Amino acid sequence: MIENKILALKYRPQEFKDLIGQEIISKTILNAIKLNKTPNAYLLTGIRGVGKTTTARLIAKALNCLKNDEKNINCSTKIFCKSCDEIVNSNHIDVLEMDAASKTGIDDIRELIENSKYSPTSAKYKIFIIDEVHMLSKQAFNGLLKTLEEPPPKLKFILATTEVKKIPVTILSRCQRFDLKRVKSENLFMHLKEITKKENGIITDKALNLIVRASEGSVRDAISLLDRALVLDIEEDEKQIQDYHIREMLGVADKSRLLLLFKEILDGKEEESLASLKKLIDLGVEAKYFLNDILELLYLFSRRVNLGKIEKDLMLSEKEIELIDKYSKDINMQDLGLFWQLTIKTLDDINIVENENLALEMYVMQMLHLKNINTKDLNLAQDIQVNSDLEIKSKNGSKIQDNEKDKENLKIKTKPMSQLKNTNQIQIKKDELEQKVKINKQASKSSIKNLEDLIQKSEKEKELELKYDLERNVNLVKFEKGKIDISFNEKLSKNFVKLLSEKLLLWTGERWIISLSKHTGEKTIYEKKIENNVNLIEEVKDNEATKKMLETFPDAKITKVTEDTDA
Repeated sequence: MIENKILALKYRPQEFKDLIGQEIISKTILNAIKLNKTPNAYLLTGIRGVGKTTTARLIAKALNCLKNDEKNINCSTKIFCKSCDEIVNSNHIDVLEMDAASKTGIDDIRELIENSKYSPTSAKYKIFIIDEVHMLSKQAFNGLLKTLEEPPPKLKFILATTEVKKIPVTILSRCQRFDLKRVKSENLFMHLKEITKKENGIITDKALNLIVRASEGSVRDAISLLDRALVLDIEEDEKQIQDYHIREMLGVADKSRLLLLFKEILDGKEEESLASLKKLIDLGVEAKYFLNDILELLYLFSRRVNLGKIEKDLMLSEKEIELIDKYSKDINMQDLGLFWQLTIKTLDDINIVENENLALEMYVMQMLHLKNINTKDLNLAQDIQVNSDLEIKSKNGSKIQDNEKDKENLKIKTKPMSQLKNTNQIQIKKDELEQKVKINKQASKSSIKNLEDLIQKSEKEKELELKYDLERNVNLVKFEKGKIDISFNEKLSKNFVKLLSEKLLLWTGERWIISLSKHTGEKTIYEKKIENNVNLIEEVKDNEATKKMLETFPDAKITKVTEDTDA
């Protein structure tokens, strides 16, 4: 009978020593029970699957175990005493489990309080286990206050929740709180390894590592994924379940493929980057997993850039560490910071955009665009002036003539800022150099503080398509230096984000992030103008002069109100 249970139930801890990753909490609770200094109410918090309900049952067993009063009674995982056996099978008359998600009202709590007045039937303590306690209504919490503070001597409460912030402070102050932590990857890996051995499973360590990573510190999630993995249908010639089987099962991208995609983005290879993304999508990668994997890569690159070489890591192969070392030479923390912000924003965007694949393609193109806007070249451009006759002059006054040979490729001997590579010779084509200087000149004169400034600048620079979109199709959510949040609008031009990013760089000398937001945003500038005009018309209609005019010309209509500047 036990053999048919799912692994998460089959290997549920039956003693505190089996509760992995929560050793300190286990010792604290057991010592309090031995010393008979138990609280009226326990509060167990933590993410899903770390052992809250399991710990609640272990506390109930430890409080009511028959061997506490009768030393000649044996109780162990092999042979439980009557009390522990009934708690394990969820049929103990004095240990009641209640799911607050389905019983949230004051009437349910009144029934529980009424029941609490009666002494335990067969056990030492009557115990109420309330799971997902944060789901109780405000009235239910208030009804529970008095009983929690001064319960009958033989009554104990054990509350469990994943969202402790939703529980009133008045309840928290009446409980002894225990925070169950996410289980460390190393501990979870060894636990899965042991279960695999007991189940005679044949699975590689790399595959187990993937399961550990996907579980995010949740023991239940990890064991459930292992349960799925052990029944995978693999080819006859394959002796073990490999990591690629798990990737396919989870819809997770191969890290080496992600690194290749990241390298193509760093190199500015748009076609190759989109082709690599398409391959990942064809393999069934899920948008959420993909973006979270990118965040992990960005974190690893940040570690490499700031702290030096990455030492042996359980989640990384030696080849992957080598690739991170190699590719990190072409990236800095400014790029990583922008990529991180864009990735976090895209995680929100996939909840708005119906087609997740389009969101991912847009994400990759935005990363390419951010990387191609090279701030190092901008800093170099600040050190160079271009005369009208294309004579190039360095800061120290030396000139480089625009001869026929230099028209194709100019070599400028100047030392830029320390961010640049060791070489002090930078080759820049003439047209690129002129563009960089143009950016620098315009940026020094431009100050864009709000959407109105941006529209005025677009009109001044004769960017009519951009001005049209900004006035009529942009619902502004938030405008701050370096970042603009707008709500999703299908009327926007396809190249709006790219065009706006380029122009903002040209006009301000800084890179801006344009993000889609799930918030509604303000009305467009055009809608505001129409609304304002309607209000002005209503005001003018109440004017005596206007009334007389309309009486004189009954067919006349007021369509627009303008201010007379000559008055």
